[in-house]
Amino acid sequence: MTLLLGPPSSGKTTLLLALAGKLDPSLARGGEVAYNGFPLDEFVPQKTAAYISQTDVHVGEMTVKETLDFSARCQGVGTKYDLLTELARREKEAGIRPEPEVDLFMKATSMEGVESSLQTDYTLRILGLDICADTIVGDQMQRGISGGQKKRVTTGEMIVGPTKVLFMDEISTGLDSSTTFQIVKCLQQIVHLGEATILMSLLQPAPETFELFDDIILLSEGQIVYQGPRDCVLEFFESCGFRCPERKGTADFLQEVTSKKDQEQYWADKQRPYRYVSVSEFAQTFKRFHVGLQLENHLSVPFDKSRSHQAALVFSKHSVSTRELLKASFDKEWLLIKRNSFVYIFKTIQLIIVALIASTVFLRTQMHTRNLDDGFVYVGALLFTLIVNMFNGFAELPLTITRLPVFFKHRDLLFYPAWIFTLPNVVLRIPFSMIESIVWVVVTYYTMGFAPEADRFFKQLLLVFLIQQMAGGLFRAIAGLCRSMIIAQTGGALFLLIFFVLGGFLLPKGLHPKMVDLGLLDFTAGVWI
Repeated sequence: MTLLLGPPSSGKTTLLLALAGKLDPSLARGGEVAYNGFPLDEFVPQKTAAYISQTDVHVGEMTVKETLDFSARCQGVGTKYDLLTELARREKEAGIRPEPEVDLFMKATSMEGVESSLQTDYTLRILGLDICADTIVGDQMQRGISGGQKKRVTTGEMIVGPTKVLFMDEISTGLDSSTTFQIVKCLQQIVHLGEATILMSLLQPAPETFELFDDIILLSEGQIVYQGPRDCVLEFFESCGFRCPERKGTADFLQEVTSKKDQEQYWADKQRPYRYVSVSEFAQTFKRFHVGLQLENHLSVPFDKSRSHQAALVFSKHSVSTRELLKASFDKEWLLIKRNSFVYIFKTIQLIIVALIASTVFLRTQMHTRNLDDGFVYVGALLFTLIVNMFNGFAELPLTITRLPVFFKHRDLLFYPAWIFTLPNVVLRIPFSMIESIVWVVVTYYTMGFAPEADRFFKQLLLVFLIQQMAGGLFRAIAGLCRSMIIAQTGGALFLLIFFVLGGFLLPKGLHPKMVDLGLLDFTAGVWI
């Protein structure tokens, strides 16, 4: 377990992103990142390693346990089942009878596809989240767990899976020193017992937290000043003429000793006058230090790929079958629909009220087809039907935008492909759309005096249903393209304007003959599209 230290703007986040394979391709870079001798393009780094951001992005309506359960279902158990099978075979050959409790725990954590796994409960207890497991995460509009607990949920989302390499970016932000120590202590046990690797950047860790790490990487001005065992870091700086005071924390000393304004106070060589030692000089001195020489000798020998265990790296893009991902995504979407049931109930009530108003505006007991003026009355009624049902789909726009940050986070982590997120979103809204279509047509069709034949009634019902589906899909697409509430609302209003203007009612064909080809929803045309 390695601690990454450095002053602000030293490049800590950039280094973590580069090692995790998440660096922006447009950035200039040098050198190569390899895992067990395999370059990043020969395996899937997003599944082999996990980058835990310093920002907390979660679905506010889900509880802490539901968030970790969904993460566990998407990540799967990795190679735990294969390792358990191999362990059972070797124990049988050696005549070893495992302890019942240990055997039961290993089997429970190797089960895949369950909605609530023992691994989730185990992670909740490790991170101290069991006291708020059934509390919603919350957001700006809903009160949920505290900021420190959200940090732990962000960490728990990744350690609940089988990933063996974690890059953690300032996870202590917003946490007190005691909580940070407890989390790092638990992570230390996970690293040592599970033979995992963690590179963690912390902002001013407490001395007791600092002592938990095995190695230290000190970064300053984009250069590595020191990389090696924690016990040798003070020895290196003493060889450079700088000493950490007795009452000064080692982590604070390391972050200040490379700073031009703070460096002089640590100068300990009284035989020589102080002079500023630049970061480049520190880096060159480290290469001649015995730890730096050992590191250079180790890196000079290429890693033998044949020594890499087959379970060390992940070569498949998704860890779980498509069926299990679909099931998990459908369960999550249905849960969010239930949590946001007020939106759908309110939409239905609103549609009933508007339908009653519309039926009184166009109220007539029989259909008149005497002249063109009578026809335009029905065109107006149809246009109003189009407008109302188009606006009814507008609610999908803010609902989609609020979920986009979590979707992009899960997509980058390769939890699931984009269509797995989209399909439940569309399918589970079909029943609500059908109910709203039936409500509108039942209330308005005969009161407006449309043709009484049953086939004409069901044709309009089908058209209204398709308009609702089109509107929902349109606004979801606009939300995905714009990704901002203000821009998306402007884009949605623009598309509504285009539909209404080119609908054949506001601008009749006879008035602008050249605009006939632009008509998308022309009710007066021979063929209606």
